[in-house]
Amino acid sequence: MRVAIIGGTGVYDPGILDNIKELDIKTPYGDALVISGTYNGEEVGFMARHGRGHSVPPHLVNYRANIWALKSLGVKRIIATAAVGSLREELVPGDMVMLDQFLDFTKVRPVTFFEGGEAGVIHQNVTEPYCPQLRQILYDKGRELGLSMHNGGCYVTAEGPRFETAAEIKAYRILGGDVVGMTSVPEVVLAREAGMCYSTVGMVTNYAAGVSTNVVSHEEVLEIMAEHGKNLKELVMSAIPNIPAEHHCSCVELGYDLPGLSK
Repeated sequence: MRVAIIGGTGVYDPGILDNIKELDIKTPYGDALVISGTYNGEEVGFMARHGRGHSVPPHLVNYRANIWALKSLGVKRIIATAAVGSLREELVPGDMVMLDQFLDFTKVRPVTFFEGGEAGVIHQNVTEPYCPQLRQILYDKGRELGLSMHNGGCYVTAEGPRFETAAEIKAYRILGGDVVGMTSVPEVVLAREAGMCYSTVGMVTNYAAGVSTNVVSHEEVLEIMAEHGKNLKELVMSAIPNIPAEHHCSCVELGYDLPGLSK
């Protein structure tokens, strides 16, 4: 299993895979559920970030268990999806944004596998947090499919589960944020610690607070995701056969042996 998909809001259905089976993985951080299936004859993993029926809020997702579980299965590339709010008028609902940077405004979640003791302490290099090779493959495939793609975007990770105030969004824009969500950190950082290539397709579902006159709601997010979700799934799945075995990035070299699991 070299590739896995982490499905965010609106992407819960592992039915995109054949020969599905559930894997309950025991990790040092708790259990994690991975769906194993095949796509074009290749074994692919699928994980619903928010659990069955979107039952886990973003600040309580067990990110460490999820990444550790995928690593234990031999996964080397992770394609994540995320519903994002737009901070820029030119990023309209339905657009796909290939993330390349993040700003972290989380507060209460564990953010590393390395908390001292036997695990030790590391200071992870995240100069380029999202895998550039994987990002380019997904961007090129999206363009081939005729989707509205943006190659690069800074993801502001808010703590949630509430939506942001208009003042916060104004500040995020000043700092260089392009889209806002609640899940990319620490997921992307943990993947880097594990030496895994990680790329996120952010699908714009709404304008963030104050960017438009519309009131932000979770229902709006789900409506847009339902309308454009087919495009997102087609992009992710059709890109998998284009992912070569060779790595032309530094993601693997920047990783470490995880506690309780060899690299």
